[in-house]
Amino acid sequence: MELTWHGHATWHVSVGETDLLIDPFFDNPKTELEPSDLETPDYLLLTHGHADHIADADAFSEATLVATPELVAYCQEEFGFEDAIGMNLGGTIECGDAFVTMHRADHTNGIMTEYDIDAGMPSGFIISDEKPEAAADATTFYHTGDTGLMSEMRDVIGPYLEPDAAAVPIGDHFTMGPWQAAIAVDWLDVDFALPQHYDTFPPIEQDPDAFVDAVAEAGSDAEVVALEGDETFTI
Repeated sequence: MELTWHGHATWHVSVGETDLLIDPFFDNPKTELEPSDLETPDYLLLTHGHADHIADADAFSEATLVATPELVAYCQEEFGFEDAIGMNLGGTIECGDAFVTMHRADHTNGIMTEYDIDAGMPSGFIISDEKPEAAADATTFYHTGDTGLMSEMRDVIGPYLEPDAAAVPIGDHFTMGPWQAAIAVDWLDVDFALPQHYDTFPPIEQDPDAFVDAVAEAGSDAEVVALEGDETFTI
């Protein structure tokens, strides 16, 4: 499984012959790419409807959209997606060579237009090359979405979905900061922790070295992999 970080919460994930793009937002200082520089992925996954997660969704409208039913309906009307899969928390769907499980994120999810649209619950995605219930030897990546620390990471996602790597927000202010993100990494019992959602705007400027220190202080054995923008990591 190949994980490429394009800054903020934007990830390209390759599982076998299947390409998935999560939360496209290329107006961030960590990437040198424009949406047009990427080939259309097979699937476009959206964790929630805030502008810094769906701003470039329209550039990938030929992909199959995966999101909550409320967010799917909004994106189909606004961006012209023809192929879409509406799913909800706890569900798992098959996306080509990947299995995608949606889990909650502790955040908000309003789309602030003149109508103030409710886009359903915010989410994260657990992406695996095997079905979760048969995933003892699977390779699994957890994109937490925008979230605060939540006990489901310790009680459900870690022990039962068993991610190998997790992309966790460390920016603070709108999400977890380094300290709470480090606790999440420890609870998830992952091998690799990949910081995301930081340095995009002044309120979320962070030094990833502080996250490295926090992970060690939390007692986790996870290796922190702080990618440069557009860099790929393979698990």
